[in-house]
Amino acid sequence: MREVRPMLTAAGVPVDRVVRCESLSGGTYNTLHRIALSDGTELVLKVPPPATDRCLRYERGILRGEEVFHRRAAEAGVPVPRVLHADHDGTAGAGPFLLMSACAGVPWHAVAADLEAGERARLRGELGRLVARLHTVVGPAFGYPAESVAPLSPAWRPAFTAMVDAVLDDADRYAARLPRPVDRIRRLLHAASPALEEVTEPVLVHFDLWEGNVLLTGAPGARTIGGVVDGERMFWGDPLADFASLALLGDIEDDPAFLAGYASGGGRADFDATARTRMALYRAYLYLIMLVEVEPRRHPAEQRAWVRDHVAPHLEKALDALDAASAPDRRPGGSPPGASRSG
Repeated sequence: MREVRPMLTAAGVPVDRVVRCESLSGGTYNTLHRIALSDGTELVLKVPPPATDRCLRYERGILRGEEVFHRRAAEAGVPVPRVLHADHDGTAGAGPFLLMSACAGVPWHAVAADLEAGERARLRGELGRLVARLHTVVGPAFGYPAESVAPLSPAWRPAFTAMVDAVLDDADRYAARLPRPVDRIRRLLHAASPALEEVTEPVLVHFDLWEGNVLLTGAPGARTIGGVVDGERMFWGDPLADFASLALLGDIEDDPAFLAGYASGGGRADFDATARTRMALYRAYLYLIMLVEVEPRRHPAEQRAWVRDHVAPHLEKALDALDAASAPDRRPGGSPPGASRSG
């Protein structure tokens, strides 16, 4: 309680109303505290780690992105935590923090084994409709709101290229174990980047929509989605980028229930050759983050081994797809993916 007292005071929450304060597990970068007040109100407090060089570049200031995500997602009718107070610069003397309401429910992955096929399909359709709502929210420009990697850009291709370059620079910096040399991965991702020029509107992308960040409420057989949480890794970008984490270590095209819900909510997902190239780029970016972040976080050996064994093969698969997509470049008269299409 002592460590959160200054932040609650800065947010105008009387500390004498706090009846319980507990640290939450599951956060991989920021520290989370769940706080119960005497009137039954439940709050979540997020606190970034002390300023340090031991983080990925995109993670600097990501609480700004979380505030943006929750405020804008709420405008679209998506169930998300309500932002109660944000201090990203520590101006109140308590250090940077974000205070939000707590969403009801349990993480999807915690009850996944109990879901019958029909209920799971219904929930995936519901999630598809919610994600379609997220993608109606248009941002000011492409990139991370905190501009930790690069300034917001009017075009998606340079914004995403800067994001890729930053995580590959981090891979070099922390000597991350990747399945291919960093310079080869960089060249391959750059060669496929013309496919990004089809994207002309920056929309709200969560980019961490695995089942641990989707909360379910209700009784078995009648569950519904109670909240979408942990929006700290959001950026303004291509809506297809969200499909990388929605089908983590898989393929969203194998999830017809989600895609049907997404389409019924107004989302568009046309998987032509250029769209699949973009999808491979986003998978590669996500898997690079997962493989690199274990180094600055100094994860234990068994966790590093799990990431190498389970994530690295999927990065290889994404890189192989990009290699095949850029093959016309290496043939006489070939052109890069998307080069003949207007943005």
